[in-house]
Parts: sequence; structure tokens; C-alpha cells
Amino acid sequence: MDTIISILAIVAGVIGIAGSILPGLPGTPVSWIGLLILYIWGSGTNGAGEDMTMRTLIVWGIVVAIVSVIDYVVPMWFTKVTGGSRYAERGAMIGLIVGIFLTPVGMILGSFLGAFLFELYYTRQGAGQALKAAIGSFLGFITGTGLKTIVAVLIMWRIFVFAF
Repeated sequence: MDTIISILAIVAGVIGIAGSILPGLPGTPVSWIGLLILYIWGSGTNGAGEDMTMRTLIVWGIVVAIVSVIDYVVPMWFTKVTGGSRYAERGAMIGLIVGIFLTPVGMILGSFLGAFLFELYYTRQGAGQALKAAIGSFLGFITGTGLKTIVAVLIMWRIFVFAF
């Protein structure tokens, strides 16, 4: 039974890492669910033979909540700081979704180009301003994605520590 629980927790961790990069999947919350699975049903211990504590679960839950909020706020903030509009944000998301079908590079370029083209077309402020907004939107996307991925990988490491 412990093997099945460990496998479920690891699957949640892997989905969490993928969801940190791919839009539409909740990344870090799914990773945290992997920890929760081990806490409730697992009997694994860390290298020192200690069981996972409620404190560990709560701390990681708070980190996940903070990163989730930051992931929504930072792209908007970067876009606003660089003079972009909501159109740049929407374009970045659409470009990201289109880029998924290409490669990870396609996701990054799609996000940037989507922000640029939407800002250029809908606000008609010129290529310079659209480029500035696209850079802001891109930096916000990279920052949010990077934070989520780091947290998901750290949670995955904790899952491995307590699963084996």
C-alpha cells in the first residue's frame, strides 16, 4: 500500500511541475497535494527517520498560496510598469497557448509575440511601445513561471524525501 501512496504522491509532484510551466494545469497546488497524500496515508520518513509534520504541510501550503498569488500579480505588474495594457497580457497568454504545440521555445516566443502583436493592434500606440509592453509581459511571465517551477521542484524533492 505504501508503494501505491508513494507513486500517487510522485505523480502529483510531476503533474505539479508540468503545471508550473503549462497553462491550464494548477502547478504548485497539485504538488502540494502530493505532500498531503503522503501526510495522510503515507508512512514514509525522512533520512533521519522522522515523519512528516503538520508544520511542514502548513509551511508548504503557505508558500504555495503566496506563489499562486504572485503568479497572477507579477505579470500584470510588469506589464503595467512598462506601459502595457490588458491586451498585452491577453496576447501573451494566447501566444503561450499556441506555442505549447511547438516547443518550450515556442511557448516563450509565443508569449512575447502575442503580447507584442495584441498591444500593437489593439492600442495602436506604435511598435516601440508595443515592444516595451511585450518585454514587460514576457518578464512577468518568466518570473511567475520560474517561481512556480522552483517551488514545485522543491516540493517534489520533499515528496521523494518522505516517500523513500
